[in-house]
Amino acid sequence: MTGGKAAIAQKVDPPVVLEVTNLTVNYGVITAIHDVSLRIRQGEIVTLIGTNGAGKTTTLRAISGLLKARNGTIVYLDENITNLPPHQIVKRGLCHVPEGRMIFANLTVLENLKMGAYLQRDKSVIAREMDFVFSTFPRLRERSKQVAGTLSGGEQQMLAIGRALMSKPKFLMLDEPSLGIAPLLVKTIFEKIVEINREHGITVLLVEQNANLALEISHCGYVLETGRISLHGNSSALRENPQVKSAYLGGA
Repeated sequence: MTGGKAAIAQKVDPPVVLEVTNLTVNYGVITAIHDVSLRIRQGEIVTLIGTNGAGKTTTLRAISGLLKARNGTIVYLDENITNLPPHQIVKRGLCHVPEGRMIFANLTVLENLKMGAYLQRDKSVIAREMDFVFSTFPRLRERSKQVAGTLSGGEQQMLAIGRALMSKPKFLMLDEPSLGIAPLLVKTIFEKIVEINREHGITVLLVEQNANLALEISHCGYVLETGRISLHGNSSALRENPQVKSAYLGGA
């Protein structure tokens, strides 16, 4: 270039939205997770994989305030949220879809979704978020008057995610979204997770038993073994890692 300084384009990493540092959580005298550290940037899908009992669910429950941290810090959007009450964490835009879905089985689909907006007082905002949920999961619109406990497993998972979206989250944590769901609906659920992330800019932390699928849709991942992070890196590299292949990908 002539006539001045050349503009050099530099890649700027998105800001870190969640940073977990040396997190330790106990169940009574038993330490469930030891010095777990995670760093998640805005707009990423990050997956946390590991065997049953490795501490994945405990990590999510500590981040969302459902379990107390013994040591360590959880910083979300530059604010220390360690051990804040769960409703205060949801109010800040961090929402948790728990393992087992935990829908209100005796309420209708519509009533369940309205429960997700319990912190919102503006009816126009609630209506806008409802439209967002129904456009993301058209099946929920079709079944809006149906009692939630009569839905299929896949439909209940859609409802659990939809209920979380009603709180206008900036950051969504999903615990085992494929558990107990027919394979065809698993594909649909994961397509919707990618859509929510890409089209609406919602950052996702995903715990998933199907490690291959989780690493396929995520940007990076962490491997948790017996309560400690043993590996982390971008998802494509983890999929090629011999240790990950052997332990979590069926030796593929």
